[in-house]
Amino acid sequence: MKHLKNEILREKIAILPDTPGVYTYYDSEGKVIYVGKAKNLKRRVSSYFNRTHDNVRTNLLVRNIADMSYIVVPTEQDALNLENSMIKEYKPKYNVLLKDDKSYPWIVVTNELYPRVFITRTHIRDGSRYFGPYTNAAVARTVIELIGRLYPVRTCRIPITPEYLRAGKGRLCLQYHIRRCKGCCTGAITPEEYAGYINAIKQILRGDTQELLDYLRSEMERLSMELRFEEAQELKESYKLIEQYRSRSVIVSQTIGDIDVFGIDDDGADVYVNYMHVRRGAVVRSATLRYKRRLDESQSQILAYAMAEIAASLGVEFREVVVPVVPEADMPQVSFTVPQRGDKAKLLEVSVKNARQAKIDDLKHQERLNPETRVERTLKRIQADFRLSELPHHIECFDNSNIQGTNPVASCVVFRDAKPCKRDYRHFNIRTVEGPDDFASMKEVLTRRYSRLVQEGKGLPQLIVVDGGKGQLSSAVEALDEMGLRGVIAVVGIAKRLEEIYFPGDSVPLYIDKNSESLRVVQHMRDEAHRFGITHHRNRRSKSQLVSELDGIKGIGPQSATALLKHFKSVKRIRAASVDELAGVVGPAKARILADYFGKPL
Repeated sequence: MKHLKNEILREKIAILPDTPGVYTYYDSEGKVIYVGKAKNLKRRVSSYFNRTHDNVRTNLLVRNIADMSYIVVPTEQDALNLENSMIKEYKPKYNVLLKDDKSYPWIVVTNELYPRVFITRTHIRDGSRYFGPYTNAAVARTVIELIGRLYPVRTCRIPITPEYLRAGKGRLCLQYHIRRCKGCCTGAITPEEYAGYINAIKQILRGDTQELLDYLRSEMERLSMELRFEEAQELKESYKLIEQYRSRSVIVSQTIGDIDVFGIDDDGADVYVNYMHVRRGAVVRSATLRYKRRLDESQSQILAYAMAEIAASLGVEFREVVVPVVPEADMPQVSFTVPQRGDKAKLLEVSVKNARQAKIDDLKHQERLNPETRVERTLKRIQADFRLSELPHHIECFDNSNIQGTNPVASCVVFRDAKPCKRDYRHFNIRTVEGPDDFASMKEVLTRRYSRLVQEGKGLPQLIVVDGGKGQLSSAVEALDEMGLRGVIAVVGIAKRLEEIYFPGDSVPLYIDKNSESLRVVQHMRDEAHRFGITHHRNRRSKSQLVSELDGIKGIGPQSATALLKHFKSVKRIRAASVDELAGVVGPAKARILADYFGKPL
């Protein structure tokens, strides 16, 4: 513990037990800054102080530790549960952060003589039965409303007990008179008869919604026959919601029993963990947790936090769990499976997709609140993928165009904050290169472009993208070297076949994730440069073809040729025009020259 100068802290660590437990670090002001679990307290805590860590934030944590305490527990599983509850309580600065510790709605069937059924977000350990959680509160409300239509369950909060019934204190209310209740408060229905309704309700809440759908369908038909279309439409909307709820519980396999599944989507800073419970081969509940890394926690560590959170908030007892990685926790009662193929692998894929969708939903929400969020995120992604020292607010992309070596041109498109800036687009006619030499053309264009920007004192881009592989990239690098801009502007090449990204001096290309925002931006730039270049090339080639025939006529100069093309639009129309029509544009003398050339009678 060479890095530990605090003698009191050194003594505390020296006498730590070799048992599972939870340790807490405090700063000089006595504030909790980190809570951790350990299978062996002495070994784990000592590891913080006997070496320099690779992670900067971990070294910063160690420098700020002024005191510590610990709690011994029987097992590592107990340590994980205690750690999770203490992190939620103290929200330490250096712990992985659960970003949305919200409670989901449940439907509870109370433990009473005449049970009630309602929505709640809190658990009370009084023997009541909880169903859920429902990630869509609208579905939960619809289920409650329709259960009320199907079965006459009471909604009042009267504590109906045998003593209450014997005292005869109950009074029939409006719910009884409109046939929404059987008069439980007066004993008009026996607890045994009422229990029949409750058992049917529990069956529906366990996922058997077919009876509910059949009832709605028959009610819609009845109301339609009675021309009560507005009421039928209301039931139709409820029917759709229940169908959506039911579709989430679609059978995935007859061979899979009751298991739990955890999928992870990890983008570095934020980690999304999706949980699905599968019952008899059907997904019956799902929830997604969002974590923010603080000390470069591994997926195994974060998965352990997620399992502890799900167990605590949803009351789940894990037996068989499908995971992408085995969590960093000792859970001897749990069987973990990391599937490679088959039905369980497909389930894991569904869970990962749900985690990814939760991330996308969060990003869209942030973008609605702050439109600049997406731009900044995209620029940071490009900066990371292309190894840039600063955010690439200004990027330029170049492409060469020539057909069989004729009329060689190049295009430059400019993106600012990852969006096209068309007013800054430029095209170039190749001047110094003879024949189809893409490498030399690329060097000429970059030299002309950036020598002019430097001369005019205009801002340079943070990144140049050249359309092509190693050859075009080498020419671009050579041009930048000669201008002294190699260390000022970053440059990469993008090959067309497999979207390989080439870096200067590196013969091995980089393959960026096909779903990456940075690759989409570069592809957009490449396509824009190609479109812009081809359009210019076609215009130039077309103009060349139109003017060349007129240029070959002795006595018809460039100005006359331009005036004729401007008036008649094409050589074909010039050829078909009468002598008088031609004379009206270029005069009688030149009209006779044209008539003679095209073989027209004078």
